[in-house]
Amino acid sequence: MSQHKVMIDTDKCVGCGICAKTCVAHNIAINDKKAETVLDDCLMCGQCAAVCPKEAVSVSGYDDKQIKKEENIRLNPDDVLEVIRFRRSVRQFKQEKIPREIIEQILEAGRLTHTAKNMQDVSFVVLDQEKDRIEQMAVSLFKKMKPFADLFSPMAKNNKITDHFFFFNAPVVIVILAENKTNGILAAQNMEFVAEAHGLGVLFSGYFTTAANASRKIKNSLEVPRGKSIAMTLVIGYPDVKFLRSAPRKKLDVTYM
Repeated sequence: MSQHKVMIDTDKCVGCGICAKTCVAHNIAINDKKAETVLDDCLMCGQCAAVCPKEAVSVSGYDDKQIKKEENIRLNPDDVLEVIRFRRSVRQFKQEKIPREIIEQILEAGRLTHTAKNMQDVSFVVLDQEKDRIEQMAVSLFKKMKPFADLFSPMAKNNKITDHFFFFNAPVVIVILAENKTNGILAAQNMEFVAEAHGLGVLFSGYFTTAANASRKIKNSLEVPRGKSIAMTLVIGYPDVKFLRSAPRKKLDVTYM
């Protein structure tokens, strides 16, 4: 984060103290009715810049400009619950190309997702042209492992490792890389919501994620940088199956204290 710095324009600052109250690192103080940073070292989360009513606070070193919030947009909670209720893992896809602008919106949802300690450590590999080649690496690995898995799991024994065992002929696969796995999973969830909004089906492929993390060859092909691993793999396409009702779930298990 050394390339970033919290900048305070004292000509614009009115000393309201909102930035100091919001700063999670307690790194802003008000002196002589003006805001100032306590240390150069900071999370650089940008919360201070987001709340300043006079646009006096900024964080240097970012390419994109802050977007001003013009109105409060609230999702309908019932609609959100309905999306979650009827969300299913999709393994049957139409052979229909996904427009590039939709893929970019899905990726943007991942980029904007909050990360622990503002690590911003999540990156993405979109498999399109190389999808089949990389899938075959994982297929080869799983075929070698299957005889051992069959000894311990009847379900594994019933599974056949076909050439499209992981991606099910979906048009696009997005591999999510992260230093912190939780950050990658959070990004995956937000990306799924955007994909669903576009009428797409999504599969969280734990099988491919496991295979890729276990294979140096696959990681090299994906160009996974040092310090990162595959957090999750999203298999995405227009669904070729229609779910007509919700799936059964256990009753709510909650304790209020």
